[in-house]
Amino acid sequence: MRLQDRVAVVTGGGSGIGLASVRRLASEGAKVVVADIDTDTGKAAAEEVDGLFVRTDVTDRVQVEALFQSAVDTYGSLDIAFNNAGISPPEDESILNTEPDVWQRVQTVNVNSVYLCCKAAIPHMQRQGKGSIINTASFVAVMGAATSQISYSASKGAVLAMTRELGVQFAREGIRINALCPGPVNTPLLKELFASDSERAQRRLVHVPMGRFAEPEEIAAAVAFLASDDSSFMTASSFLVDGGISSAYVTPM
Repeated sequence: MRLQDRVAVVTGGGSGIGLASVRRLASEGAKVVVADIDTDTGKAAAEEVDGLFVRTDVTDRVQVEALFQSAVDTYGSLDIAFNNAGISPPEDESILNTEPDVWQRVQTVNVNSVYLCCKAAIPHMQRQGKGSIINTASFVAVMGAATSQISYSASKGAVLAMTRELGVQFAREGIRINALCPGPVNTPLLKELFASDSERAQRRLVHVPMGRFAEPEEIAAAVAFLASDDSSFMTASSFLVDGGISSAYVTPM
């Protein structure tokens, strides 16, 4: 119960890593506000943990500000912000094939939303003198790939840089800001990406030293760690949970 009575906001909380994190944070005592653009999955996630659902388009500043204000109005504080919403559409691939509208759509959801969520969350945390913000980046932000998702990779690199900057700026105000960098995770997003091309999935899987994709619950465990006082001397960091992929030259046969 490391998070007893703390208030957590999770964007993209209706599925995948977000849903697993909603469950894990709640299991450790947090009061959870679930944000998602999908009303059905978001509401179901919130009801499962006796939390609050706020339908939110994370690219809309007014809705994002209302989300964090709702958390404070309902539960009295904002202790944890897990800025997790993101997309990886199949039409985002090689720079030669990825059209500008696809590039921009990915940047808007994956980068602008983190900017807006941090911008909205930090003032609440400043008033109480503490807080933990966790931004979802990715192992692709620290590696290159011939099977490219150019806008997705670029967006996650931007999240890393933004997180470092914010983590340094607000460190002495008691606000910790870290980037979580998962490896490939067995989520609906990944399944959708590889559904039409099993070769793309296998080309990635062969490079994971552990020989498998992560489960959402394994990433949620890292979220709980970064949210808790167990990580009290961590800020502005890139926390890799990637099955060893970013350290691999060759992998076991």
